[in-house]
Amino acid sequence: MNSFGRILKISIYGESHGPEIGFILDGCPPGISLSETDFKEDVKRRSPGEIGTTSRIESDLPIIKSGIYNGFTTGNPIAISFSNNNTISKDYSFDGFYRPGHADFTANAKSAGFNNPLGSGHFSGRLTLPLVAAGVIAKKIISQIDINAKLIEAGGSKDIKTAIGNAVKSGDSIGGIIECRASGLPVGLGEPFFDSVESLISHAAFSIPGLKVIEFGEGILSAKSKGSEFNDIFIDKSGTTKTNNSGGINGGLSNSNEVYFRLYFKPSSSIPKVQNTLNFKSGKIEDFEITGRHDSCYAIRVPVVIEAITALVLADLFLTDNKI
Repeated sequence: MNSFGRILKISIYGESHGPEIGFILDGCPPGISLSETDFKEDVKRRSPGEIGTTSRIESDLPIIKSGIYNGFTTGNPIAISFSNNNTISKDYSFDGFYRPGHADFTANAKSAGFNNPLGSGHFSGRLTLPLVAAGVIAKKIISQIDINAKLIEAGGSKDIKTAIGNAVKSGDSIGGIIECRASGLPVGLGEPFFDSVESLISHAAFSIPGLKVIEFGEGILSAKSKGSEFNDIFIDKSGTTKTNNSGGINGGLSNSNEVYFRLYFKPSSSIPKVQNTLNFKSGKIEDFEITGRHDSCYAIRVPVVIEAITALVLADLFLTDNKI
């Protein structure tokens, strides 16, 4: 599905090399101040430009098509698009090959051979731009909540700049770990079981290409811990705990402590190194080389996307619980 949410529902559309990409956001309350300039900061944070990022530069100017009148949301569906102007589709002529690690093979099967593979089509990381833009609106809905994400490790190193520089020099790519923290949540936000805070954030986060693992609090460490070590002991009546190993969530509900989680992203699949893979026309293993413009470490650009999906989930929960 290309839609997510219950009260605050986002639908995304478009392909990387199509005329435009965009989103429709339904369920946004009326009376929220919103203009094109509100998107500038977060859109810029997602844009390439640093070492290790793609050389494809787009203006990424939001085109507001509906849902805004006189600078305020109307309560009706908001539609915003972004034009694709800097495309080089010839870079995606892979006669007989499917790119290893990409969605080309599975997407072609899903669409019965009618998939648009240019720039990875609808499966491209370019489609995270509508998520970021929708996240700007969600952040305004829950302005009392502070959400911050940052890249804390790349290629297994905390020296991120050096790790990315080495990847670029070697013609390879690296993954990364992003940590996100959200503070100011009330006690009891979320639903048990299927719509827990973890379930919904995880669901939304896995819409981001390349995500492979998510852990809340000290989730991975929990499997090696004892209950006496991992339990978060209460220290006041508001629910504050001495430690926060559970990442601010108990029983799928926020517990008033800071919600935090880490996300583990795989290396970029498009690399300039020659790879040996199957040529589906010849039926033989052959040399295959990818050209074009690609990120050596796209994780640099992902923190703002994580903030966006987190804001969308939390805003939807606030609206569902009538806390706005």
